[in-house]
Amino acid sequence: MTTMPTPYYDTFADDDTLRMPLPTADHAADRRSTGLVLNPTRLWTGGLATAAVAALVGLVVGTLVIRVLFEHAPVGASAAHAVGAGNAGLLCLFAAVAALAATGVAHLLLVSTPDPLSYLGWITGLATAAAVVVPLLGGLPMAAAIAVAVVNLVIGLAIGSLVVGAVGAAFRPSAR
Repeated sequence: MTTMPTPYYDTFADDDTLRMPLPTADHAADRRSTGLVLNPTRLWTGGLATAAVAALVGLVVGTLVIRVLFEHAPVGASAAHAVGAGNAGLLCLFAAVAALAATGVAHLLLVSTPDPLSYLGWITGLATAAAVVVPLLGGLPMAAAIAVAVVNLVIGLAIGSLVVGAVGAAFRPSAR
């Protein structure tokens, strides 16, 4: 009678012996077996497009919509000045830089972690939450702080969703 080998190192020890399982296959080999390869040019082109969209979201939402709201709601001159034209350029610049940073983090996670989109979702979500809370802690009037927090939320949601879309589009079939 033949017996099948067990998946343990020590197959001929006593019953009181602790047996260690055999090592399993590397998960990186599983990723290669799908036949998909990361195309960094497509990823960074998507990142640049995300930066442009984030800057435009900051411009459109951050200046036009808020100015219309402040014209129809009596919030005072200090609140209107806090989200004025001078700060709109900085908001657009920071939005574009945040989009490029998110693309860089996505690229780093894609080449180094086992489940990169989960980590990317957490990182962008927490960064967006921080960007929403920070204006509420500053010395801005409450109406201006809420307006900036809403703008930061919309920018963070746009960056998070567009970078994840760029990651999905950056994979192409390998030439086997």
